[in-house]
Amino acid sequence: MTDAFVELADTLIPDFDPDDFVQLLADRCVELFDVAAAGVLVDLRGRLQQVGASCERVRALHAFQLQRDEGPTLECYRTGVAVSVPDLDASARRWPLFTPMARRWGFDAVHTVPMRLRSEIIGALSLFRVESGSFDDAAVETAQAMADVATIGLLQKRAIGHQEAVAAQLQQALNSRVVIEQAKGVVAGRLGLDVDVAFELVRGYARAHHARISAVGEAIVAGTLDLKELAAS
Repeated sequence: MTDAFVELADTLIPDFDPDDFVQLLADRCVELFDVAAAGVLVDLRGRLQQVGASCERVRALHAFQLQRDEGPTLECYRTGVAVSVPDLDASARRWPLFTPMARRWGFDAVHTVPMRLRSEIIGALSLFRVESGSFDDAAVETAQAMADVATIGLLQKRAIGHQEAVAAQLQQALNSRVVIEQAKGVVAGRLGLDVDVAFELVRGYARAHHARISAVGEAIVAGTLDLKELAAS
């Protein structure tokens, strides 16, 4: 069990894949607990989607919940509260569409825990059994702990990705500014103009041709834009 927690905590590897990571969570739950199957619904890309299932039955059942907007995994995700159903036959009124489908796939009980860090809920982990009966308290607590660790890992990876995207945007902006400054110098030097006037020429040309000013600057520095054309504009 310790190995499973170590695996779920290791999200800083270069080739980290969120889909594989969540699949690992589902697989380890089946290995460690007295359950027949496990599945995860997670909001990874702006919408709730199925990203991990230990078998095709759970994959189909989760797809059904998303399509019909009903079921314990969705309820757990929306409320942030664990949902435990030791006997699915008793849940027909609660989930009139999900229950017969789950029974058809051979499941008699389900326990779902939220994937949550404080007020942020990113998904839910569901454990399925083929016989009715209450879930073991220790197993439920451990499953919640595994879901918590996985949640922290996914949110950490998301934060790192956001930081990298912001850094890339800032670097791009810096590169553009360097090119524009170089273009101003080229125009000012070759046309004998004040730097501010040179910049107005570059900016005016970009506006007239519906082009990015950085793109015009790159053309000037590369020598592919005729400065006479620039001056005439």
